[in-house]
Amino acid sequence: MNQNIRNIAIIAHVDHGKTTLVDQLLKEGGVYRANQAVEVRAMDSMDLEKEKGITIKAKNTSVHWKGKIVNILDTPGHADFGGEVERALRMVDGVLLVIDAYDGPQAQTRFVLRKALAHGLKVVIVINKIDRDNADPAKMYDKVLELLMELNATEEQFDAPVVYGSGRDGYMMYKLGEEKKDMTPLFQTIIDHVPPPFAKPEDPFHMLVSNIDWSDYVGRIAVGKVLGGVVKVGDPTFVIRHAEGGKKVRAKITKIFEFTGLGQREVETAHAGNIIGLAGFEDVDIGDTLAVSEDAHALPFQQIDPPTLEMQFSVNDGPLVGQEGKLVTSRQLRERLMRELKTNVSIYIEDADRAGVFNVKARGAMQVAVLVETMRREGFELLVSRPTVIEKIVDGQRHEPYETVWVEVPDECVGSVMQNLANRKGQLTNMEKLSHSTMIEATITTRGLIGMEIDVINATSGRGITSHLFKEYGPYAGEVLTRLTGTLIATDAGETTTYALLMVQERGKLFVGPGEQVYEGMIVGENPRNEDIACNAVREKALTNFRSQGSGVATGLIPAAKMSLERAIEYIAADELLEVTPKSLRLRKRILNNNERQKARKSGK
Repeated sequence: MNQNIRNIAIIAHVDHGKTTLVDQLLKEGGVYRANQAVEVRAMDSMDLEKEKGITIKAKNTSVHWKGKIVNILDTPGHADFGGEVERALRMVDGVLLVIDAYDGPQAQTRFVLRKALAHGLKVVIVINKIDRDNADPAKMYDKVLELLMELNATEEQFDAPVVYGSGRDGYMMYKLGEEKKDMTPLFQTIIDHVPPPFAKPEDPFHMLVSNIDWSDYVGRIAVGKVLGGVVKVGDPTFVIRHAEGGKKVRAKITKIFEFTGLGQREVETAHAGNIIGLAGFEDVDIGDTLAVSEDAHALPFQQIDPPTLEMQFSVNDGPLVGQEGKLVTSRQLRERLMRELKTNVSIYIEDADRAGVFNVKARGAMQVAVLVETMRREGFELLVSRPTVIEKIVDGQRHEPYETVWVEVPDECVGSVMQNLANRKGQLTNMEKLSHSTMIEATITTRGLIGMEIDVINATSGRGITSHLFKEYGPYAGEVLTRLTGTLIATDAGETTTYALLMVQERGKLFVGPGEQVYEGMIVGENPRNEDIACNAVREKALTNFRSQGSGVATGLIPAAKMSLERAIEYIAADELLEVTPKSLRLRKRILNNNERQKARKSGK
């Protein structure tokens, strides 16, 4: 064991303060110079993470404290990115379980804690945000103990040490009511209770690749914990390929990176127990084993929970293709998706039976939305279909995924949320009255869950909080109504006019404003009845000697409702697609021509 190293992951429900806590550990670990500006949520380095305020990718850093190296992995809290959490747990020996002193353990807390206990990791409980209004840290600690019992923690795991404090304000304490000083109690608890990494310094070098980094200078960087031996720059190694049944490929280590503070530094040698990055491979993937001897065996790779949703990505074949994006061909789309496979272990991609169409399987709609948003920022144009669930046949019967959903809503909104759950065939399992709200727990099919979060936000004026966890596969639940409305479909191509949109809005809610490009088959609005209506959104006002083009037109036009990418993906029906470009999101029918669409409907296609 390497006594000077501690490897920990920070796990928690979304928004309980993991990344802010890392900020304070970095600050106190001397990462910042005295005059250097301290970055807020420094570990959330992706643009999307900064905008959404959530962590998407698990990331490494390390802090030097009193001569010890503490390697820290910041993990996502959202259920859709669970693959990142599972992967991070392979590299560490203990976890900081961060709990909000007001909210207590939530859905995702249960998920990440179950995974950590299954790996046999030591737990340090951090009751965070004790300065919040109505916070009850002592009660929340009791709830964590109840959760540990529920998840069958060992006696050692149940006796986990606890510290209380505020990651934002930079203090921790062993007991409530102590003096608020600094983060020393947390650092000391990590050193005392998390064991040094189990590694074999005398053995030949071997390491399991748990993450992949990329550098424009050295290419792919394999990240993992050195399980045995020492590795030096220039050492010959073998890559034992996990995806190719243990095939061995020769390689040579060209660079070794240690994680330090907010960056990496090059070193000549790395020892057993440390988390490092290695370069010098033509190709290396998550799950591969690196070893110095040719007769070494592959290390076991933890199987990751399977995906439950499937969507189709296809080439944009609309009339406006290529006007906003640079990357529009099926070859470019395929190469980009295959590149995603290399670094994202919880996504599966395969070619569909039609050219230019790819099946993408994932954990949830948000995970796919993050991929689509990243691609549109890179200059891609593509079409995305509605998510469908991945079904299984068990004993000759259709089975589909079920999830447990928790919805925290203000008391006056309980009725409308319960009605929504009933429409989606959700089964109520528990209701709990909290100090200012009600917690509803239900079991629902993954199909029924698609789009529900938006409905809850609408029903509660943005105050409802939804979280969900995969439960099991169960018998097919029959038809589930997730959208009760129809659409307004453009019949003519061109630029929308205020005059035409005034007439269209009498039939429903508009999705486009004046001066936007539309085409035949594009969805320009929503019809409150469950049927599609064709309409002309580009008609111009006929001019006479007495009427000017602008008189009396602009009054009364309601601003168009604009959807986010996640909302649009969940909104579209089975016969519709979402066109995504770097500048626009357009809803459209799969078959654009009205006559062909009517024929297909009559023939039942």
